[in-house]
Amino acid sequence: MKKADVVEFFTRLRDLNPEPKSDLEYTNDYTLLVAVTLSAQATDIGVNKATKELFKIVDHPQQMLELGIDALISHIKTIGLYNSKAKNVMKMAEILVQDHGGKVPQTREELEKLPGVGRKTANVVLNIAFGQPTCAVDTHIDRVSNRTGLAPGKTVLAVEKKLMKVVPDEFMLHAHHWLILHGRYICKARKPECALCPVIDLCKFKGKTVLQ
Repeated sequence: MKKADVVEFFTRLRDLNPEPKSDLEYTNDYTLLVAVTLSAQATDIGVNKATKELFKIVDHPQQMLELGIDALISHIKTIGLYNSKAKNVMKMAEILVQDHGGKVPQTREELEKLPGVGRKTANVVLNIAFGQPTCAVDTHIDRVSNRTGLAPGKTVLAVEKKLMKVVPDEFMLHAHHWLILHGRYICKARKPECALCPVIDLCKFKGKTVLQ
């Protein structure tokens, strides 16, 4: 995609949603980290349902340790892989208390040392909690980036690196939110809603469901 088209692409998405927000519900940096960790292979809606009551009583890693793993499991047992996720969340809380004074670290290196935290989770936390210009590539962003020709790549890391190169600085902070929402609600996996797409004329996808 040409540079001018990239600018137009994000200008349109920004005009429609100037301040995009994550669909995950959280109360602070720590609960955001927990929510994103739990969201792996799960829907944001499912995570929100599971954490609604949990985050009323837990908003600090020390409180998570005091809650205990059995009580945590009772809250998140509707989420896939809840047993392993509960173990990761408890170990994460222990490390945060012991090594970080109960605070969420602000570097990718330190975040990725935490149990259950990969590059994507770290990028989400760095972006949303700390306003860093990262791009957390999930299945939605990978699909949109490849379909549209915005940032094609064979792996999510390749797509991330391409996005970091082609997305203008003025759009970088919210870029991954716009792309996630676009992929979730318009550029869907099985049947994209091309008739509703605000960037259809910029898109290189050959399988569009409507003619331009």
